[in-house]
Amino acid sequence: MRSKAPSGPKMGNITTENSSLSCPIDHTIHQTLAPVVYVTVLVVGFPANCLSLYFGYLQIKARNELGVYLCNLTIADLFYICSLPFWLQYVLQHDDWSHGDLSCQVCGILLYENIYISVGFLCCISIDRYLAVAHPFRFHQFRTLKAAVGVSVLIWAKELLTSIYFLNHKEVIEDEDQHRVCFEHYPIQAWQRSINYYRFLVGFLFPICLLLASYQGILRAVRRSHGTQKSRKDQIQRLVLSTVVIFLACFLPYHVLLLVRSLWERNYADHNLSISPLVLLASSLLIFPLSCPFSPLGTC
Repeated sequence: MRSKAPSGPKMGNITTENSSLSCPIDHTIHQTLAPVVYVTVLVVGFPANCLSLYFGYLQIKARNELGVYLCNLTIADLFYICSLPFWLQYVLQHDDWSHGDLSCQVCGILLYENIYISVGFLCCISIDRYLAVAHPFRFHQFRTLKAAVGVSVLIWAKELLTSIYFLNHKEVIEDEDQHRVCFEHYPIQAWQRSINYYRFLVGFLFPICLLLASYQGILRAVRRSHGTQKSRKDQIQRLVLSTVVIFLACFLPYHVLLLVRSLWERNYADHNLSISPLVLLASSLLIFPLSCPFSPLGTC
């Protein structure tokens, strides 16, 4: 998918159901930033998530349902972090997948499904916090370890069922340079467009609405509280604001570009119009891994 020439634009692989052609796509930014991001997340993210996993265990031991969500969020991040050495090798080899087709599918699933597993559990944590702050003496049936385990099973099951969809499609394609590219299709195929709409609406937009509503409820409850000191109220407001900002910064750019690409790439004849969204989409995907070291700890 990338030209071997030392300079000039990289060559992007353009595929349809029955054909393949080339179109110049400059991936220089992605090729430069990806190794730095992956190494940083490996070095910082693995120990940070191990610490978060221990903290979640202590919460579960104390019969706090928040620990269940935190442990699941951390496990999802650790699964993704374990796939990073493969993606690092892939980028350093100029997008040439040297492993089997199944390993490409598994690593791709760990990358993409982890996004929505993380969004799901961050949403659960925000709702749990809202119920604890705004309704401390109600809805106890939803704030138990049993309920948290049940919700966690549903989130994992939903994403595992989605991943089966990818296992039924070929994700390793050989380009004109005999490079085996993994999880890179251009233009977007019909089945990918459908799954992208599902990701945007069900995997991102619906959870973000729940998250924003929960944090708005928390702020409203804190403002109405007469027993909370002003300094404590300010601290909670800053924490809520920073959490929302980090969430939007990590997940919003990718999903906006995902929607734009799905709407624009109707056929390969429009490829010149679609190059920018494609390059930006690949670059925006690098923002998400940076949340892995910090998102679990930020919920503690």
